[in-house]
Amino acid sequence: MDRTRHQAARSSLLAALTAAALAAAGLVAAAPSARAADADLLRNGGFESGLDGWSCTSGSGAVVTSPVHGGTHALRATPAGSDNAQCAQSVAVQPNSSYTLSSWVQGSYVYLGASGTGTTDVSTWTQSASTWQQLTTTFKTGPSTTSVTVYTHGWYGTPAYSADDVSLIGPGGAPVGIPAAPTGLAASGATSSSINLSWSPSTGATGYTVYRDGVKVASVSGSSATVTGLAASTSYSFQVTATNSAGESPKSAALSASTTNGGTNPPPSGHALVGYLHASFANGAGYTRMADVPDDWNIIDLAFGEPTSPTSGDIRFNPCPATECPTVESLADFKAAIKAKQAAGKKVLISIGGQNGQVQLTTAAARDTFVSSVSKIIDDYGLDGLDIDFEGHSLSLNTGDTDFRSPTTPVVVNLIDALKTLKAKYGSTFVLSMAPETFFVQMGYQYYGSGPWGGQDPRCGAYLPVIYALRDALTLLHVQDYNSGSIMGLDNQYHSMGGSDFHIAMTDMLLTGFPVAGDTTRMFPALRPDQVAIGLPASTQAGNGWTSPAEVTKTLDCLTKKANCGAYQTHGSWPGLRGLMTWSINWDRFNGAEFSRNYDAYPWS
Repeated sequence: MDRTRHQAARSSLLAALTAAALAAAGLVAAAPSARAADADLLRNGGFESGLDGWSCTSGSGAVVTSPVHGGTHALRATPAGSDNAQCAQSVAVQPNSSYTLSSWVQGSYVYLGASGTGTTDVSTWTQSASTWQQLTTTFKTGPSTTSVTVYTHGWYGTPAYSADDVSLIGPGGAPVGIPAAPTGLAASGATSSSINLSWSPSTGATGYTVYRDGVKVASVSGSSATVTGLAASTSYSFQVTATNSAGESPKSAALSASTTNGGTNPPPSGHALVGYLHASFANGAGYTRMADVPDDWNIIDLAFGEPTSPTSGDIRFNPCPATECPTVESLADFKAAIKAKQAAGKKVLISIGGQNGQVQLTTAAARDTFVSSVSKIIDDYGLDGLDIDFEGHSLSLNTGDTDFRSPTTPVVVNLIDALKTLKAKYGSTFVLSMAPETFFVQMGYQYYGSGPWGGQDPRCGAYLPVIYALRDALTLLHVQDYNSGSIMGLDNQYHSMGGSDFHIAMTDMLLTGFPVAGDTTRMFPALRPDQVAIGLPASTQAGNGWTSPAEVTKTLDCLTKKANCGAYQTHGSWPGLRGLMTWSINWDRFNGAEFSRNYDAYPWS
C-alpha cells in the first residue's frame, strides 16, 4: 500500500470510530423528520386531468396532447394583449418550512414562481427553450404562512408556451378549504346588450364563475365581470361562485337585472347594402351621378367631407368640380337626386374623413365647430345622417388613457361629445354609422393605446371608446375588413384578409364582445346584429383584401346560419346581421356590379 492510500484508510477508520463514539454518547443529530414526510403537494401537476386544480387568466390555458414532457398531456397557454397567460394553483403548506418548486417548460420567456410565501416570493425563467427545459427554485415559508400560490406564465405579445410535470416538494399543510359563496352581488352600467356585475371577494378564492339563468357564462380572476351578448329590454338572473384548488363554492344569492331598450336607436328592419359614392373627387373608377346610383344600394355615403385643417373641426363638402369630373351634374340636380333616393326609401349620409381627411378635435372650440359645420352640410343637402370614417392619425390615445369605458384623451372625448350633440339635435331618425379600420377596433383585443408600459402604437383600439359611448345611438358599424394586417381573433389565432375566415373571425368579435387588451374586467360589449355590417372592397382595384363572391357567400352562411364556417367556430349565429358595406359604388359599377349582384342573389332567409 502506498502512502496516499494508507492515509486515506487511516482517516476513514478514525471517522468511523469517531461517529460510533458520538452515536453512543447521543451527540449525533437525527435526520429531520420533515424531510421523510416531504411529498409533491401539487394537484394535477402533469395536467393529466385537464386543468383540474389550475386557474388560467382570461381563458388562456388549454390541455394538449402534444408537445408533452411526461404522461399524455401538458399545459399550453397563450399570452394575449396585457394578459401573460398565467396559470396558478393555491397549495396548503406549513409555516417555517422549505420547499422546492420545479417544472418542465418549452417556449420563449416562460416563468415559474411562487407568491404569498410570507418571506421572499421567488421566480425563475428561461428566455428561450426550444426543447423541454426544467426550471427549479426554492423558498422558505414565513412563520404564519399556511398556503402559497404557485404559477407559470409567459410574456406579453409572445407565442404560446408549454409546461408539464410541475411539482412542489415539501411538507404538506392543512387541506385548502372551498371558499364561501360570494356576497354583495350588484349590477351597473346596463346597455341594450350587456350588464356589468361586481361582488365582494371571498377569502381563499383564486377565481370566480358567473352564471346567467343557471348557465355558466364567464370565468374571471377578479371580483367583477361584464356579461355581453344579451337581448334588449330583457331581465336576467345572475349568480356567482368562488373557486380555488379545492373546488367551487355554493352559488351566491340570485340577482335580477335588466338590459335597456337601446335608447333612441330602435333596431332597423331588413338587410342593407351600404356603398360609398365618390361625390367630391374622381379616380380610376370614374364619376357616378347620384341619379345613376343603382337601386341595390340602401345606404349611400357621400365621400367625403374634409376639414379645412386637421385640428380646425371645420368640415366642408364640395361636389366634384367639372374640371375633374366632366360628367358631374349641377348642384340642383344633385340635390334633387338625393331627394328622389330618399323618396325611394334610401338613406344618404355625409361621410367625414377618409384616407386624406385627418380630423383631430383637440379643443372644445374644434368640437363645436365640427358640430356646426357638419350640421350645415346635413341641412344644405337634406341628408339623413353622418358616417365617421376617421383613418390614419385622426384618433390616437394619450399615454395613461387605458380604460375605453372612461376615456380622457381630448380628441376622443370631444368626438364623443360632438356625435352625441348631433344625435340629440336631429333625433331618433338620425342615422349614425362608423367605418373604422381593424387596427382601431379588433386589434384592441390584444393591445390598447400605448399600453400599461408604453411603447405600443397609441392608435391601437382608439375607436373602441367612441363606439362604446355611442352604442345606443349607433345605427351601423361597418369595420373595413381590408387594407389590414393579420389580426388575432377570439380563438387566439391570427387571421389574414382575403377569405371568409377573416371576415367571420372579425365579425364574431363584434357580435360576441371581447376583453380589451386581454383584461376580462374590461369587456367591450357585443353589438346588436342589426348594428353590424361587413366592410369589403368591391373589386381588386378598390383595395387590398378583395374577397371572391364565393368566399363572401361562405361568410354570410357562417354568420347567419352557422354553416360553411371552415376552421373558425363562431360563438353564435346571427340571422339579423345587417348586411354588407363596400368601397365603393363607383368601383362596383366599374367591375360590372359583381359585388351588388352577389349580395342581391344571397338567400338571407
